Amino acid sequence: MLAIMGLDPRANHEPALLDFDTVSFVGLDGATILEGVTLGILEGQVSVVAGPSGAGKSTLLRLGNRLEVPTAGAVRFRGEDLGLSDPRVLRRNVGMVFQKPIPFAGTVRSNLKVADPVANESELGNVLQRVGLDSSFLDRVADVLSGGEAQRMCIARTLLTKPAVILMDEPTSALDPKNRLGIEALARELANEGIGVVWVTHDLDQAHRIADRIHVLVDGRNATASETSLYLAQDTPEVGT
Repeated sequence: MLAIMGLDPRANHEPALLDFDTVSFVGLDGATILEGVTLGILEGQVSVVAGPSGAGKSTLLRLGNRLEVPTAGAVRFRGEDLGLSDPRVLRRNVGMVFQKPIPFAGTVRSNLKVADPVANESELGNVLQRVGLDSSFLDRVADVLSGGEAQRMCIARTLLTKPAVILMDEPTSALDPKNRLGIEALARELANEGIGVVWVTHDLDQAHRIADRIHVLVDGRNATASETSLYLAQDTPEVGT
């Protein structure tokens, strides 16, 4: 059953795989982007982070695998403060998929090998198949793939690290409907396998399709229950992150 998270961002006191504990973040210009945000990401669930433009959703994701460091509060993975973690190890456990795919130079094979240098041809083919590409893509040049193909390859690259959590920052915003639904189905499949999926979106129809939980941010903080209800009741949500 879908849980809509407002003022109380942790339901039933379930243990969080990735835990944002009263995190705040102030930008280089001195602007407060996040203030006291608390929410827990559970394994085996798709947790959608929604909210109006400028709410701090993408910044929250960047805190989740230490691309940014909170100004106050703590982010913990399996109970350990990310500030005490080796960033390289952390980013294999907490993968990130960006809004715009970032292929590296070279072939799809060489891109996948960045994540797992010892992966054999069968393993590479299998991970491509998981994201809806076949093994013929291994010899394709990565930076000439279509947007949907490149995003799928980037997700495959992330999956090769065998993450416990995948952070997805509007991964389908530039894709056509067919590719969009395919990535949504993959997120659902990954959650069913026990991975915690965090998905940022401004598309409320999408949020309701894929989410086990929806966390709403407003002005860089947890939305109240009434703010959450008002935001999720919109017919045409505001575009942005």
